[in-house]
Amino acid sequence: MNSLDFSGVGMTSQRTRERLITRLQAQGINNQRVLDTIRVTPRHLFLDEALAHRAYEDTALPIGFSQTLSQPYVVARMTELLLARGSLNKVLEIGTGSGYQTTILAQLVTEVFSVERINPLLVKAKKRFRKLGATGIKVKLSDGSHGWEEHAPFDGIIGTAAPQSVPTELLKQLGVDGVLVIPIGGLNKQELRLIKRVGDTEQFDEETIETVKFVPLLSGLTYAD
Repeated sequence: MNSLDFSGVGMTSQRTRERLITRLQAQGINNQRVLDTIRVTPRHLFLDEALAHRAYEDTALPIGFSQTLSQPYVVARMTELLLARGSLNKVLEIGTGSGYQTTILAQLVTEVFSVERINPLLVKAKKRFRKLGATGIKVKLSDGSHGWEEHAPFDGIIGTAAPQSVPTELLKQLGVDGVLVIPIGGLNKQELRLIKRVGDTEQFDEETIETVKFVPLLSGLTYAD
């Protein structure tokens, strides 16, 4: 877990941030650690300058390459679900994107391993991590459905793009009592699923949380701008 110092990074007004936190609480987010982390993390730094003024709206925003910075409620909800069993050491994130969810996680767990298939997004995210002094983050250009086998098993896995069905490789990489939080479904209907490995067995408990809307989880790598 990393306590990041966000001073001197162009913080927006505290009032704007508090309005967002109030909205999240009204929508049922009650994990105080998650709320405090979202409160202090400068979401505007994960957007292009033209969209930065909308950073603290509770909405998804474009980051290029048909990808989005997830809605704050969804980030909070998925993070809260991931942490429900207690403190986690190793977490795998499928889809680094802007690096915002990664930075949230880095302040709440010991190590974050994050994979991204679009190289220009990964390059930008790495620059943001350096600027913010974020540590405990390892990233790789890779097809997300493969996970990151050499660092498995993971205490938790979080998916920020939606496959049609749960990738078998991700289930294999869950540790004892590990938790997978991931959207599942096609473009028109997706469900946020909470999947828990039962002890050290090959059995999994699965729960549907709510309807969500994410970009699809695609295969293959993108190198060019």
